[in-house]
Formats: sequence, C-alpha cells, structure tokens
Amino acid sequence: MKVLTSKQMKEIDRCAIQELGILGTILMENAGQKIFKSIQKRYPDLRKEKIVIIAGKGNNGGDGFVVARHLFNHGADPDVLLLSSKKEVKGDAAVNLEMAEQIGIKINEVSSAKNLNLHKREISKSSILVDAIFGTGLSQPARGFYVNVIEQINKAKAFKIAVDIPSGLSSDTYQIIGPCVKADLTVTLAAPKIAHIFPPAEEYIGELEVADISIPSFLFDNEDLKLELVGEETVLPYFKKRKKDAHKGTYGHLFILSGSLGKTGAAVMAGKAALKMGAGLVTVGTPASCLPIVARSMDELMTEPLPETQEKTLSSEAVIKAVSLLKGKDALLIGPGISTHRSTAEFVLSLIPKIKIPVVMDADALNILASNPEAIKSLPKPAILTPHPGEFARLLNLSTREVVKGKLKLVPQFAAKYGVYLVLKGYRTLTATPDGRVFINSTGNPGMATAGSGDVLSGMIASMIIQEKNLLEAVLAAVYVHGLSGDLGAQKLGEKALIAGDIIRELPRSIKLLSRTD
Repeated sequence: MKVLTSKQMKEIDRCAIQELGILGTILMENAGQKIFKSIQKRYPDLRKEKIVIIAGKGNNGGDGFVVARHLFNHGADPDVLLLSSKKEVKGDAAVNLEMAEQIGIKINEVSSAKNLNLHKREISKSSILVDAIFGTGLSQPARGFYVNVIEQINKAKAFKIAVDIPSGLSSDTYQIIGPCVKADLTVTLAAPKIAHIFPPAEEYIGELEVADISIPSFLFDNEDLKLELVGEETVLPYFKKRKKDAHKGTYGHLFILSGSLGKTGAAVMAGKAALKMGAGLVTVGTPASCLPIVARSMDELMTEPLPETQEKTLSSEAVIKAVSLLKGKDALLIGPGISTHRSTAEFVLSLIPKIKIPVVMDADALNILASNPEAIKSLPKPAILTPHPGEFARLLNLSTREVVKGKLKLVPQFAAKYGVYLVLKGYRTLTATPDGRVFINSTGNPGMATAGSGDVLSGMIASMIIQEKNLLEAVLAAVYVHGLSGDLGAQKLGEKALIAGDIIRELPRSIKLLSRTD
C-alpha cells in the first residue's frame, strides 16, 4: 500500500477527475459514505447518540456534509458547525452543503470565538464528534480561532473521528507542527499519508482505517510513488509450503562471522534466528576461545574457530581462513558482537574486497565502516546494511536526533549513493533500495527495543536471502516476521518483559500463521 504526500494525493485526485472523468462529487460521496459506515459499525443505534460535525469550508468539510446526510437518513440528528460563512464554501463541498440543507439538516455558521461559545455545550456533551476541518493540505500551524476550536474538540469526552487526518497535523511530516486534534479514529481517504504512520504524529491518529473511495488502483502504480507500507499481503507469497523433494541444500548455506569475549550471545541469537527462519545450513565463524559457548547453544549450528586477538576478538590474521570458509556459502552475515578492536576492524576492512557473495553488515561491522565509509563502495552487490539510528548516525557523521528527524530523506539517499539495501531498524523499520524506494514495516512494538533484537533480525534477513530469489522481498519478509514475532511475544508477556530470545521463540508461530492455507 502506497504512502503519499498531500501533493501526490492531490495529483491522483486530479487524474481521476480531469483525465478519467470521475466526478469530484462522486469521490466526495464515496468518502463520506465510508466514514459514515465506520461510525455505524461502532454505534449501531445512531438515534441514541449526540453527534456533532465540525466542518471547514474546503473539501474536508464537504466530506463532513456527506457524513451528516447519511447520519440524518439513518435516524440521527447531527449538529453541523461550519467554521465559516456558507458563502465561502465552494465547488463540490458547496454542492453537498446545499443537499444537506435541502433534506433538513441545520448548518450552523461558527466563524468567530463569540459564535463558538454559543456551541461549547453541544461540543462538550457530544458522544460522537467528527473532525472535518482542514484535511491533508495543511502545512502551517493552526492559528487564532482554529486553536480554540481544536482545544474544545480535545476537551470533549466524545469518540472523535477525524476525516482524512486530525486537524492541525500536516500530512507530509510526522513532526507536530502546532495544536492538533487527538482522534480516536482516523478514516483516511484512498491511501495513508506520512503523518498516519510515524510517531509522534501517529499518536494523534488513533485507530487508522484506509477508505477505498473508488479511485482506480492503477493510479497508484506510478514509479514516482516510492514510499510503501508493507502488510501481510506483501509477504504471504514467501511462506508457501515447501516442495516434497526439497533437501537442506535447497535452502542455502549461511556463513556468520560473529561474537567476541562477552558477546557470544550475539552469535548465538543470529545463528538460532537464521535456522528458525528456514536456512538449510548455518555455520558460525567466531574467535577460537568463544567457539565452545556458541557450539553448546544449539546442536544444529555448525561452528568454525578463527584466529583471535589477546582480547578474544577476531584477529586480522583470520582473513585467509575466513575467505576459504566463504567458498560454497550462499551469503555472509558479519558484525554481531565482533567488537571494534583495532585488529578486528582491520580484519573486516581487509575481508570486504574479497567477499563475492551477498552480505549482510550489522552491528560492529557498521561501526567499523563508519570509520572508513569509502569501504562501503567495495562491498559486493547485493549488500544489506542493517543499522539502528545510532549506527546510521555514525555512518553519516550526524547526530541520532538528526537521523530520526530526517530518516525519510536520509535513508533512500544513502542507499542510492552506495548502491546498497539499507534497513533502518526501529519502530516502523525502513527498508530502502538502491533505486530510492522505501518500504515501511507495519509490525513490531516498543518492547523490541531490547538487547539482541537486532542480532535476531540480521540472522533472519541473511537466512531469507539465501532462500528466496528476489532479494528485496526476502528482506521485507524477514523484517515483517521479526516484528510479528515481537508482537506475538508482547501479547504473551507484555512489552516491558519482552527480550530477544522471546522473538526467536515466537518465530515458528509467526511463520505458521503466514503459511496458513485458506
């Protein structure tokens, strides 16, 4: 499902209306009807409800007039507060304003603080409140009279429904630009927008419903629409039943370079996750003194001892053996728990030009790359980098705050610059491709912000890319299942108690859910 900016949505509306000949009033009717259905689903006996609709003078208000008409036709008596004079309402919104009045709905003009005071009681006593003020076009903070309106809406105890987007939010940013309505439900039209998806703006959305208003689906296939939300339907094809004549070689052999003294758990979790995700064979290369701990963790893991430093990290002398161990492998994962020891960094940077298979770079391997970003250009194609915001900030020589604020631009820029796939971990994990597309994961929860969760994800990603031909879709599937496993774990344990091992334990259940047959 594409995620759009207000400009992109406006262009799609234009194409539907001007080029395809779909009347704007029809789209408005469809929008209002879908919002009405959402209300009716939650409140079957509408005659018992005190409903207030607060409408702006634009198309968002027009949607509100349609909602009012459907409510009225089903026995409700909605109060409609128009935040302008009726003469200011134009176009399709004016058509629906007139229809609402013709069937007997009273439209109250509320264009000043004085007029608003006359309707405070209606707002405060409402049980359902529909916010149809601004819509997706807002780019500046709400000011003056509108701030007062928003305050009154938020004070009300009513169930608050936002048309398209809570008024006061800008659809093009997930930052809060000013006072805004805090909705219980947002019914967005045709496609989600950026503010619906990412916090802190997402926290004002409430439950999100995407309403199909009958805009032809091919209008969303434009290659310029590069932001997409990944749902279950995207990843289901990658969890079909296996063929009966399959063998372990069918599902690839993954080599993992991971671990150091005190960080063997990273190697263990990456290896376990890779096997649970379906890899046919997994070999973990680790410092020689760490091998017994890793080997004891799971009988099915194969292990290889590698030369180590006095501090029990991978030594620069391990390059020759590591290169030989890459032969016959289908992909490499390098980084979890290896440390940034000087000799280990030399090992990583010396190994990179010699890698001829797909590689996943994670954790300390990324921190080593941050000290020498030019080495990224020497990575094989394809290469997948899986930083969390702090690691990505180090790669860019920025602050973590700058990364969090600018991630929707920084992530695709980085992927395009270096020709890599970039997975920025976190709530709403982003996956960017070398051609600038960005995919937003829809699963996961704050409980997954715990030690080892990233090691689990890197193992899962590396596992999937040796099993599936389409690398992008393999990555997206791994990211989705990682979040789903975390969600299942949180359902059992709560977010606070969730740890990385719980994500691995829930992997079989996640895969089974996605492998179900109808």
